[in-house]
Amino acid sequence: MNEDLRIHRSFTQSIYSKLVTSFPLFVFSLLKTAKMSSSTAANQVRASHILIKHQGSRRKASWKDPEGRVISTTTRDAAVSQLKLLRDDIVSNKAKFDEVASRYSDCSSAKRGGDLGPFGRGQMQKPFEDATYNLNIGEISDIVDTDSGVHIIMRTG
Repeated sequence: MNEDLRIHRSFTQSIYSKLVTSFPLFVFSLLKTAKMSSSTAANQVRASHILIKHQGSRRKASWKDPEGRVISTTTRDAAVSQLKLLRDDIVSNKAKFDEVASRYSDCSSAKRGGDLGPFGRGQMQKPFEDATYNLNIGEISDIVDTDSGVHIIMRTG
């Protein structure tokens, strides 16, 4: 019986010793990960957009024009004109951003009302990123030119 007690104590001390030395490192690791996650989230924005592609867009196809026939014949000026009209309707409350995006955007995000979700620096084309970070939440950009086409952006978070 004494031997069993000695083995039990030895085993318990061994476990306790491992916990005492490992637990602070584990807690530190968790806290460090949480801090990194929160700082990453703090540096992210969330946005929705409406993209109108045109002849100069890097990809001519879209979810609503898979062959790129309409896009290939749309000038940049025509795309900008269309986007300005859409923006005016949204800003004057004649239309809702998400509904306009769902109907007119050439981006696959149209299926989500233009929502791109959260993103950080370096994840989007530079003009798009800069415009988004310069907006206040709920604000809608002027026309933004990228290699993808022309956009209006609404910062949502």
